[in-house]
Amino acid sequence: MKKTDILNRVEKAGVIAVVRGASAAEALEKCEALIAGGVRGLELTYTVPNVTDVIKSLADKYTGTDIVVGAGTVLDVVTARLAIMAGAEYVVSPSFDADTAKLCNLYQIPYLPGCMTITEIKTAMMAGADIVKLFPGSAFDSSIVSAFKAPIPQMNVMPTGGVNLDNMKDWFDAGVITVGVGGSLVKGTPAEITATAKKFMARYHEIKG
Repeated sequence: MKKTDILNRVEKAGVIAVVRGASAAEALEKCEALIAGGVRGLELTYTVPNVTDVIKSLADKYTGTDIVVGAGTVLDVVTARLAIMAGAEYVVSPSFDADTAKLCNLYQIPYLPGCMTITEIKTAMMAGADIVKLFPGSAFDSSIVSAFKAPIPQMNVMPTGGVNLDNMKDWFDAGVITVGVGGSLVKGTPAEITATAKKFMARYHEIKG
């Protein structure tokens, strides 16, 4: 199934780069630098001007590969629809939106809503969210995962915000399925981003053995 395939690729990517930028060109440049460094999961945020065009460009270029392109900071169902039509393979929101969940389910697109409480997590999962984005991750440490998984062991978690090279192992040891990484990964010149991406992916593969 399409949705299962995408979820498997998101999990296999391990590190989802949250890409922001002052322009579409800058965001695209960052994505290419990340890919050169071995990153396979990209989350293009809707804070980037004309980001739908960037999503389409990347989706067209990397279709059929292990690179999985998603849309982030999706606040409403209209934006989700635009992203999906452009080729986004998953949709990420800072909070849960029921209409967006329904749309994503219709198109067999994974929806990853931001949640901070057991109530929010339960609501999201009942609406079909296969992975819950623990956001902001910087508000917690990795021990929160076991606290959430105690009553809901079947939940899949992606912490976003505050994940770095030093604590990434703690998150995976706690049982997260993948991690979202922004500032500590996607900053600097293209060469610097590629170098940092290589460090993150080397660390991820080390953690996974």
